[in-house]
Amino acid sequence: MRQCYLGVDIGSISTKAVVVDAQAEVVASTYQWTEGDPIAAVRRVVREIECQLRDTGVEVVACGATGSARQLCGLILNATFVRNEITAHATGTLSRQPQVRTIMEIGGQDSKIIILQDGVVVDYAMNTLCAAGTGAFLSSQARRLGIAIEQLGELALSSRSPARIAGRCTVFSESDLIHKANMGYSREDLVAGLCRAIVHNYLNNVGKGKDIQAPLAFQGGVSLNAGVVQALREITGLDVQVPEHAHLMGAIGIALLAAPPPRGRGRAANGNFSFAVTEIDFSTRGFECNGCQNACEMVCVLRDGGFLDAWGNRCDIGHERAQSVVGAG
Repeated sequence: MRQCYLGVDIGSISTKAVVVDAQAEVVASTYQWTEGDPIAAVRRVVREIECQLRDTGVEVVACGATGSARQLCGLILNATFVRNEITAHATGTLSRQPQVRTIMEIGGQDSKIIILQDGVVVDYAMNTLCAAGTGAFLSSQARRLGIAIEQLGELALSSRSPARIAGRCTVFSESDLIHKANMGYSREDLVAGLCRAIVHNYLNNVGKGKDIQAPLAFQGGVSLNAGVVQALREITGLDVQVPEHAHLMGAIGIALLAAPPPRGRGRAANGNFSFAVTEIDFSTRGFECNGCQNACEMVCVLRDGGFLDAWGNRCDIGHERAQSVVGAG
């Protein structure tokens, strides 16, 4: 059997899963919408990966989880390695571009920048406050213009005079877009203006004060938009590279980190991952602990109706009470 490693990157908008081999090559992958239900999303991507690997002679011997719901995802999958997106994206990118100095990532709900020196992360920043620099904003404005999100990049590239759209925040950007549309700007120029607005917002917020140098890797779902890639190249004046599987780089990185030494940092391969997790009933339940003055609001995870784990507590009392109360039904 060919031993490989599964990585799952679960965010608020999309959930990505990949299987890589010992040479960091992608063997299987899937990209699906989270749809506000991370447990169901994890189940869907794992089932899809299982289908892709059927009759291939591949055995998944380790699993890693990253993303905003990594704690929940890692618990469900019994992951050998759970880490934040900064570590995952840096590891995935370095496996493709060892000399990279700057990683720019724009996802559906947030964005980040990672600065590296000699393959080591020395600085980073994340933006989770302003949606004007994310894919969600681009998607919402595409719907307003009646354009399929897949067509935005091609339309933007055909623009000869991009409209100047305010990129400081979603409210101003949307108002400016409506105003420019009513003035008679073409859809091509409006879309190109939106792409440039996203880049300006990103650089003014996430990239502010950062030592941005080439080689520069651009990734995340928005990196698939050729209009944004062109705008980033023009505004920064740098050679922006979009690596293969750019929208899956976090999942690739966490899969590599989950691999047993010397490939990654995970535990030795012990067959602890099983695709049978898709048949287990996982659910969550809110719990407020009144064991002390903290009054912690917690989330409890149940497996087939039985208590599995909980988090959100500031002391051991919360976990103990949750296990006793929720675990008892």
